[in-house]
Amino acid sequence: MSDFLHKLPQFIGNNMALVALFLILLLGLIVTQLMVMLRKYKELTPASLTLLINREGPLMIDLSAYADYEKAHVPGSRHVALSQFDPEHKDIAKAKDVPVVLIDKDGRGASDKAAQRLVKAGFTKVYTLGGGVLSWQQAQLPVAKGKNPG
Repeated sequence: MSDFLHKLPQFIGNNMALVALFLILLLGLIVTQLMVMLRKYKELTPASLTLLINREGPLMIDLSAYADYEKAHVPGSRHVALSQFDPEHKDIAKAKDVPVVLIDKDGRGASDKAAQRLVKAGFTKVYTLGGGVLSWQQAQLPVAKGKNPG
C-alpha cells in the first residue's frame, strides 16, 4: 500500500488528462445521485410496483405511444399521451392523495417529466417505473394488450 501511495503523485503528474477525466466523471456521478435523492418522486422496480399494486391500488398512467401501449402494458394502467397529460384533468386531480405511478415504454424520460409536473401540482405520492414497460416484461410479469380498460 505504501508503494502505491509513493507512486501516486508521479502517476497523477504523468497522466493529467486521465485524472481530469476521472474527476469530471466522478463529479457527474455524484451530482446525478444527489439529484435522484432530492427529487420528490421515487422510482420503482417491477417487484416494488407489484407490492404497491397489491397494497394500495395506485392510479397507473402509461405515457407510451398508443401503438406501444396496445402491444403491451402493465395490467390496470391507463393510456394518456404525454402531450395530453394534465395534472389538473378531473380523473387525475381526484387522485392527489393516492399513489400515482407513471410508466413509459423504456423509462427514458416521459415518466420523469410527468412526475415533475405532478409534484409541482401538489401530488404527494408520485412514482415512476424504472425501465418502463420493458423492465416489467424483462421481469417476466404479465402484460395486458389492447385498448384502455373501461
